[in-house]
Amino acid sequence: MVRRLNETLSQADYEALATLRHTLRKFMDFSTSAAHEAGLPPQQHQALLAIRGNRAGEAMTIGMLAEKLLIAPHTATELVGRLIDGGYVTRHPDPADKRRQTLQLTEKSEEVLQRLSSIHLAEIRDMAPRLIEILTHLQAGVQDR
Repeated sequence: MVRRLNETLSQADYEALATLRHTLRKFMDFSTSAAHEAGLPPQQHQALLAIRGNRAGEAMTIGMLAEKLLIAPHTATELVGRLIDGGYVTRHPDPADKRRQTLQLTEKSEEVLQRLSSIHLAEIRDMAPRLIEILTHLQAGVQDR
C-alpha cells in the first residue's frame, strides 16, 4: 500500500530512507547467510520462526502460515511439505475442525531455531542503536511538518 503525501522531502529524508533500506538489506543478507549455514533455505527458517512465534496456545495452520509469510496458500502447503520431508514439522488434523491441519515443530527444528534465533537477536541488538537513530530522524521529520 503506497501512501501519497503532499510533502516536500529534504535531502536528509532521502539519506535516512536510503540508510534504513541499506541497514534492513544488511540484516536480511545476514539472516539468509545464517539460515543457509544452518542447512535451511531462508523461507523455511521464516516458516519455522512463524510457527514457533505463534501466540501461545493457538495452533498454527497452513492458512495462517501463508498469511504470516505473505505467500499463497498453495505455496505454504508446498513449503510445509518440504519442512515435513526435512523432519522439521509435523502436521495433524485440527481436533476442532477436521478440514484444517495444524503444524508442530519437531525437536530437530527447535534446536536449529534456538541457534538461529540467538544469533539473530544478537545481530538485532547490535544494529538497534543505528536503527533507532534512523527511525527517530524519520519520525522527527514527520512531526516537524
